[in-house]
Amino acid sequence: MVWLLRKCVKCGKYTLKRDKCPYCGGEVRIPHPAKFSPDDKYAKYKVALKENYK
Repeated sequence: MVWLLRKCVKCGKYTLKRDKCPYCGGEVRIPHPAKFSPDDKYAKYKVALKENYK
């Protein structure tokens, strides 16, 4: 499935544009989290990073 919705990093507004935010000109990224998989090879690294930033 192709994700169409994007979120601006600077102002936090949502858009369908792929290159830049039409409101402030900032960078846009996909706001959806990565898929969860029980067979994730990198799960231990993600947990370690999460615990380090608490």
